[in-house]
Amino acid sequence: MARALLTLTTDFGASGYFTGAMKGVIKSIAPGAEIVDITHEIPPYRIEEAAFIFDRAWRCFPGKTIHVVVVDPGVGTSRRPILVQAAGQSFVAPDNGVLGAILSREKCAVREITAARYFRQPVSQTFHGRDVFAPAAAYLAKGTPAARFGPKIGDAFRPALAAVQRTGKRTWSGCVLQIDRFGNLITSLPAADFARIKENPFELAVGLERVTLFAANYEQAAPGELFAIEGSAGMLEVSVNRGSAAALLKVGTGAPVEITVW
Repeated sequence: MARALLTLTTDFGASGYFTGAMKGVIKSIAPGAEIVDITHEIPPYRIEEAAFIFDRAWRCFPGKTIHVVVVDPGVGTSRRPILVQAAGQSFVAPDNGVLGAILSREKCAVREITAARYFRQPVSQTFHGRDVFAPAAAYLAKGTPAARFGPKIGDAFRPALAAVQRTGKRTWSGCVLQIDRFGNLITSLPAADFARIKENPFELAVGLERVTLFAANYEQAAPGELFAIEGSAGMLEVSVNRGSAAALLKVGTGAPVEITVW
């Protein structure tokens, strides 16, 4: 059997036993599996932010990768565990919107995971990452056919993706999708849609400030200067050279942004 590749994305953080327990369960079932940590630093319960971060990461992995995404504030409730197959890869996660970008943009086969024989017993009401998602992914890595995990469903939760709204002749609104560890504000404004700001005057309002400088790289701005930049995720970001835009502007994820381009 080819060496299976599994990834883990959670909001469990670096402390505690949670991620270690999930890896132990996976290795107990599929000892040859290779496990890659995408991140365990999703802010707790932030499903929308997890969806954005994970959507930018999974595309970098090879075909047949199995992804486990556990940001699950509804653990123990009636929300369903699901197995999604799309773009030649497999995704195991709660049906709470954390796979929303994939479900909305890719051609998907979706199954509800109902086969309890693939769960770790007894199943905790508070740790499905260990008892449901990790073992399901491990059995999938071991070669268990997807059909054995449960029936196909057509009503998986597909939340509306963060949209850009046109609010005027030259004005559009969006929001802050994520704040990275450097304090950069990653917005919902696709950089390709606003390529004109590289040459045309613009004003990007966020918090109480208005950004009017576009930089191709961080060193084009003076230390401490606020500017917009095209980030690696393909979105416009608000940054401060050698500083934190989030701290300077005192805004968080979900904060509104508005751009005007002349």
